[in-house]
Amino acid sequence: MNTAKYKLPTTKDWHYSRELDLDVSRFLVHDKTKLYNASQYHMPKWQDATITENFLFEKVMHNKRICKRLIEKILGITIQSIEFPEAEKSISIRRDSKSVRLDVYVTDDTGRVYDIEMQCTNPFDDELVKRTRYYQGMVDMDLIDKGMNYTELNSTYIIFICTFDLFGLGYPMYTFRNVCLEDNTLELNDGTTKLFLNSTSVIPYDSPDTFPYSNLDNDIFYFLQYINGHAPQGKFVNEIDTEVGKVKENKEMEKSYMTYAMEIERHRREAKNIGIAIGREEGLAAGRKEGLSQGLKQGQAAGSQLRAQKIALSMLEDKASIALISKYTGLSEQEIRSLTKEHNLL
Repeated sequence: MNTAKYKLPTTKDWHYSRELDLDVSRFLVHDKTKLYNASQYHMPKWQDATITENFLFEKVMHNKRICKRLIEKILGITIQSIEFPEAEKSISIRRDSKSVRLDVYVTDDTGRVYDIEMQCTNPFDDELVKRTRYYQGMVDMDLIDKGMNYTELNSTYIIFICTFDLFGLGYPMYTFRNVCLEDNTLELNDGTTKLFLNSTSVIPYDSPDTFPYSNLDNDIFYFLQYINGHAPQGKFVNEIDTEVGKVKENKEMEKSYMTYAMEIERHRREAKNIGIAIGREEGLAAGRKEGLSQGLKQGQAAGSQLRAQKIALSMLEDKASIALISKYTGLSEQEIRSLTKEHNLL
């Protein structure tokens, strides 16, 4: 596995930019700015779909040769063979627990487990990082049967291929394992590894020869470019592109994609309607509360005014001056004169 520390590019070499505008994240991608926002994202039409679409990525990765080589090149390891335990891996430990649907879930001949996810939206909080923790726990619970020893837990690799730089340091790949804080050469060796690939890292570079991270596999460099929308380069990425074409030519795949897109849109509409209903109810409740508060204030004000008028009338009957009555009641002299006329106290 590639573990050498990456060297950051200079400011002159690095043209990645990130800014926040109304909670929309902007990332510079090959001369165009793409907007990635989870709440606003809509699936493209089938003819416009690329490898970054989860549906298409999953179908392409079901080509064992491609999936195996991608894992090998990302991790810098050799695998004899891989298997897909299920066509679509979903994990739910309890009936009332949150289930997990994994994009690409494979095992190799040694029992190691790989979960590969394509991620095109950046929530700009800890959600994605915390998701890897949740995935790890769910995968572990799925791996170990009741009565088994913990030592039988297989090594796992959770890999996120991101179209953004999650950590903002410019590395093409961030690899995390549990290490001792007092001595970072001491690893816990619990068999868990989490990786985040950053496709924006290759934007300023035309080829691996000018890329400052020499320990990144050349084919992964071209793969990250391909994710950014560049034409395929290299034998491996061309093989991926050919597989993408095969999948998109499959009419049954197109039907499945459209069904999937409609289902996603239906869930989005339902969530929106639920949000509107909750917002309306909260608004009504807030309105009622505000109305009661305003009514109480108005009632208190009216009561105070009435008490002041009663005091003013008593003082007028005692022949007190208008100036003195105004001082002790808070009523204006004009209000007091109106009272005297109204009650014939002139």
